[in-house]
Amino acid sequence: MKENQAKIDCAVFRNREPAIEDITAKINRAECVEEKAVFAAELQKEVDVLLSCADYDQSSLDCRNCRFIATLRSRTAGLIMRAKKLA
Repeated sequence: MKENQAKIDCAVFRNREPAIEDITAKINRAECVEEKAVFAAELQKEVDVLLSCADYDQSSLDCRNCRFIATLRSRTAGLIMRAKKLA
């Protein structure tokens, strides 16, 4: 795990995080907005799993942090997909 990353004690988060990081890297490497949008749709699917977690517990700091990070990533994916429509 990278030093600047928060440690979230959640099996769902830990299982999804490598795929999310891989998709994020692909978005960053993509040169055109159309290609970025394809990866953004994949990112949205992964993030939706986190946002719809059946084990979510409002009183858990790990759950709240996961939800916060997932929400930011969802917004990012949405912005990229909207940018494709403008291109």
